Amino acid sequence: MSKILLKNTEYLTSDGMISVSDIAIEGSQIIQIGNISVEWKADKIIDCTNKLAVPGFVNTHNHAAMTLFRSYADDMLLMDWLQNKIWPAEAGLTGEDVYWGTQLAIAEMIKSGTTTFSDMYFFMPDVAKAVSESGIRAVLARGMAGVAPTAEQALCESEELFHQFNNSAEGRITVMLGPHAPYTCPPEYLKKVVALSRKLGAEIHIHLSETLGEVEECKQKYGKSPIALMDEVGILDCGVLAAHCVHLSPEDIEIMRDKKVRVAHNPGSNMKLASGIAPVQEMLKAGICVGLGTDGAASNNNMDMLEELRLAALLHKVRNNDPLAVPAKTAISMATEYGAKALGLSGITGKIKEGFKADITLFDTSGLHWQPKHDLLSLLTYSAASSDVDTVIINGSVVLENKQLTTIDTERLVYEVNVRGMRLTR
Repeated sequence: MSKILLKNTEYLTSDGMISVSDIAIEGSQIIQIGNISVEWKADKIIDCTNKLAVPGFVNTHNHAAMTLFRSYADDMLLMDWLQNKIWPAEAGLTGEDVYWGTQLAIAEMIKSGTTTFSDMYFFMPDVAKAVSESGIRAVLARGMAGVAPTAEQALCESEELFHQFNNSAEGRITVMLGPHAPYTCPPEYLKKVVALSRKLGAEIHIHLSETLGEVEECKQKYGKSPIALMDEVGILDCGVLAAHCVHLSPEDIEIMRDKKVRVAHNPGSNMKLASGIAPVQEMLKAGICVGLGTDGAASNNNMDMLEELRLAALLHKVRNNDPLAVPAKTAISMATEYGAKALGLSGITGKIKEGFKADITLFDTSGLHWQPKHDLLSLLTYSAASSDVDTVIINGSVVLENKQLTTIDTERLVYEVNVRGMRLTR
């Protein structure tokens, strides 16, 4: 069992303050902060002078292998983008394509400080393989479309995925069910998802109220909003991670609060696809858990959670005409603690705290853009760059050291994703 000592560490405490201490990691866990016994001997000591330790970022919504479609179809509205570009390209995907596309996303996420991500896509055993090999933590869901010819197959594959991979990879993998959205999953199909959720004890990851057109279509077809429809068919009783939630009424927010729906907010994707600006401040005020996600790289162009954190802080100040709408401390919580809660991992990751998993990112704060150091949380939110990420520890293992990945062969990765990405979009 490996032992790592983070020496002389400025770190973000579990109550949102900055403190200085030594942090002892044994196996996968943080076992002690401060007053480390002289009898406890580390196998590895990391000098944290001029470094800030924060809980690893939690990316709550992703289609990781869509890195293969980065820059292929830009400057389009969501449905035009999906129907005319992305879905036809995805028809040519193989399991190996998804494996390599996922590895590219994981490499980017680790290098920008992310230690946990949530993914909804296809060929999920290949995604699980990439997760297992890279050392990252993940919540996986096989995407399901009830209107597709593979609708019943997707239910069977989701059940198989749960039995094969839930709590696998040293406990780093959790499996959810992934019905895509109300516009691709009719109510009768969603009821089958609910039944499977109850059978397995698996929670649900679904896109909800992403665009105004989606909401209006749902109202015309079913006489109610997507949120109200999901409540009616029982989805919201299963434990739900709802992606986007851009176009919500006060009544929707009330339902979400009462059903304890957790939200994956994707500001970069929502901006790029012109989907709108989610009412984050209203959701937070209602007590709804809101984490941050990047969405697929094809819709947001990168997997950088630091950028999402910054957008969350800046965008909602403008939307609400309020400089305190989403302050730096709240934005950081959305990227860490709230993200962990959104994925059902509260008490496991998202905090630097004794007993929690050792999922920690070290930022190099020696750069000019970190000076002067009045407020490290403000600097992390508004000044830091992903290139400042120096070291990443996941489940007690160092997966990025001195800015170099330790578990992924980047040279082969670059070759594979270029060959596969160009083949899929020809």
